[in-house]
Amino acid sequence: MSGLYERHLAVSPEWLALYYRHPIELTHGEGRHVWDADGNRYLDFFGGILTTMTAHALPEVTKAVAEQAGRIIHSSTLYLNRPMVEMAERIAALSGIPDARVFFTTSGTEANDTALLLATAYRRSNQILAMRNSYHGRSFSTVSITGNQAWSPTSLSPLQTLYVHGGVRTRGPYAELSDEAFIRACVADLEDLLGHTRNPAALIAEPIQGVGGFTSPPDGLFAAFREVLDRHGVLWISDEVQTGWGRTGEHFWGWQAHAENGPPDILTFAKGIGNGMSVGGVVARAEVMNCLDANSISTFGGSPITMAASLANLSYLLEHDLQGNARRVGGLLIERLRSVAAASPAVREVRGRGLMIGIELAKPGTDEADPEAAAAVLEAARAGGLLIGKGGGHNTSVLRIAPPLTLTVAEAEEGAAILADALHAAG
Repeated sequence: MSGLYERHLAVSPEWLALYYRHPIELTHGEGRHVWDADGNRYLDFFGGILTTMTAHALPEVTKAVAEQAGRIIHSSTLYLNRPMVEMAERIAALSGIPDARVFFTTSGTEANDTALLLATAYRRSNQILAMRNSYHGRSFSTVSITGNQAWSPTSLSPLQTLYVHGGVRTRGPYAELSDEAFIRACVADLEDLLGHTRNPAALIAEPIQGVGGFTSPPDGLFAAFREVLDRHGVLWISDEVQTGWGRTGEHFWGWQAHAENGPPDILTFAKGIGNGMSVGGVVARAEVMNCLDANSISTFGGSPITMAASLANLSYLLEHDLQGNARRVGGLLIERLRSVAAASPAVREVRGRGLMIGIELAKPGTDEADPEAAAAVLEAARAGGLLIGKGGGHNTSVLRIAPPLTLTVAEAEEGAAILADALHAAG
C-alpha cells in the first residue's frame, strides 16, 4: 500500500487530500461493507461522500449498467436519449416544481454552476446570496459562493457574494435564541442585507449543510426567507446534492422541511442518485430553465449508461421505501449515538435527520472546536472496522455519518458500538 501512496504523491496535487495517516485503497464492496487491498473489511458509514446511496454492488444497478454498456455507452445530448428522457420525467414529477425542466450534469459542482448561470441570466444580476458555513462545489463559480474558508481557495470570483445568517443553529450570534426568535432574527438580517445592496439573482442554500458538518436551521426558515425573496424577485436555489432522495427520512427533499411557501425555483442534485455513477442535475421551472439565449449542450451529462444506473437506483429506492428505512433506522442510530455521546466529554452535539448525522467534537468544557480529536476518532473508527467522514465550519471537528440507505438495525448498532470505542480510545 505504501508503494501506491508514494505513486499517488508523485503525480497528484498537494491539495488532493486523503483520509488516514496510512491511506487505504478500497478494492470492492457489497451492501454496506467495503474491503481494502490488505483484505480488511469495513462497515461503510460514509458511502463515498454520500454517493453510494443505496448499497455497494446493488445487483439491480450493476445489471442495468452492464446491459446498457452492451448496447451503447455514450451519445451526448445532441441525440435523443431514451433513458435520459425517462429519468427527467421521473425527476420532474418528484421535484415538486411546477412545469419543471431537467438538465443533467456530471457532478454536484457542475449542477450548482449551471444553477448560478440560470439565475444570473434570468435576473440579469451577478449578485448571489449564500449561507455562512456553506459548501457548493469546487469550480471557480461555486468556491466563490462557499461560506467555508477551508474549501474556498480563492477570493477571485465572477460573482458578488453576500452571506446570510441561518445555516448553523447552535453557534453564532443567534445561537441562544428560541427557534421562533432565531428565524425572526435571520429574516431581519436578510431584510437588512437587501436594503443595502443591489437586487441579487438568487439565494442558494443547502437545507442541511454537508461539508459544514450536517448543520441546519429550524424547520421553516427558508419558507420565511421565501416571503422576503419573493417581494424582491430573488430566486431560491435549493442545493439538494446531499439531502435529496429521502436521506433525511422525514422528507424526500430537504426543502420540504421549509415548504410553507412552495418549492424552490431551482433545485440541484447529484451524488446518491447514480449510486456511484457520475450524475448531477438541475431542475427549474420552465421560465427559468429556458431563459438562456445561447446554445448549450452536455457531452457527458445524462449519458445512456449513467441514466440507466440512475433509473434502476431510483426504482429500487422507491420500491423498497428507503426513505422510510432512513427514518426508522436513522432514528434508532441517532438516539444510540446520543447515548454514546453522553459518556464522552468531547462531544458537544449530536445532530441530524435520518441517515445524515453529525457528531460535533469540542475541547471538554468549552465550545472550542477540536479538529485533532476528530482526526483521532476517524483513525480509531477505521481501526475498529468503520469508515466515517468529517467536516465542520471554522475547524474540521464534526464526524459525518451517512451510511447507505439500506442500513439494517444490526449494522446501525454495530457502527454505534465501534464509534463508542473510538471516542473512548481517542479521548
